[in-house]
Amino acid sequence: MTDYQNTQYFAEVEIGTPAQKFLVVPDTGSSNLWVYSKKCNAIPCWYHALYDSTKSSTYKADGQAFDITYGSGSIKGTVSRDTVKFADASATDFGFGEVTSVSGVSFLASQMCGILGLGYGTISVDKLPTFVDQSDLSDKSFSFVLHNNPEESYMTVPGYDETVTANAEFTYHNVIEQAYFSLKLDSVQQSGKDKISADGYKAVIDSGTSVLVGPNTLV
Repeated sequence: MTDYQNTQYFAEVEIGTPAQKFLVVPDTGSSNLWVYSKKCNAIPCWYHALYDSTKSSTYKADGQAFDITYGSGSIKGTVSRDTVKFADASATDFGFGEVTSVSGVSFLASQMCGILGLGYGTISVDKLPTFVDQSDLSDKSFSFVLHNNPEESYMTVPGYDETVTANAEFTYHNVIEQAYFSLKLDSVQQSGKDKISADGYKAVIDSGTSVLVGPNTLV
């Protein structure tokens, strides 16, 4: 994986036949794949790789509206269908967002050409199947090993790197809600201050952001 200043991690996705390559954020905080379209005139589209449906023999038009609002901005476009490959996994006739409109400063600064949502299908826009669910993987699991040194950061699809877990102590948490990867939050504590109970709150593990966010009642 590619590390950009410890704020975002990127991986390569291939779309179409022949393959068009895009640097995307593998994001456990969303569930849809989208990339910038050749039809896009927004500023971020001027200097990123763009999907060109006319150059893919496996492209199929769909046309339904595609619109996602993130914490850092929003994207709009239409749904298209094509063959998608990520790592050793592939999905045919896969519905993804072909983005033609972008708003938000984060998209201007980011090196990404799109986002690969890895969350559950329950939060998928337009109820489109997720890549993990529609892919030819029999084992739908995946894992991240993220370091400050970008050359040591990688993603394993499917499964996890047993050489890492064999030499380190891990704490395991159950997912309590299959939407985002939601875990039970027990407490929060600022250095030098008393621990505050967070009973009843959920915490989302989000590979697509580098910030901690919480409600005023806790923060």
